[in-house]
Amino acid sequence: MTFGHSAADFWQDVPEAPAQAVKTRLALWLGEWFLDTTDGTPYNTKILGKHTSGTRDAALRERIVGTEGVTSLDAYSSTYDPDTRSFTVSATITTDYGATTVTAPL
Repeated sequence: MTFGHSAADFWQDVPEAPAQAVKTRLALWLGEWFLDTTDGTPYNTKILGKHTSGTRDAALRERIVGTEGVTSLDAYSSTYDPDTRSFTVSATITTDYGATTVTAPL
């Protein structure tokens, strides 16, 4: 993913480039992008709510592995803090350019 084609470009040809794309894909809600309403993370149906503990990690793993440039998901963990109602995903991924770690508060 690159923008600007100058010194302001985002990551490219380094492990952080697919990591950036993973974070972007995790931030996109299903149906949010008007050009493709079938793309996105299924927060409303598989991640948020009381009875989603059996589906949320699988849905998030699928989004990570489906990211362009990610060749494998080597480690995955998620943490929910009921006091602050925060959910954080951490993943170690192998990309076309090497390995890196992604941490995303959701």
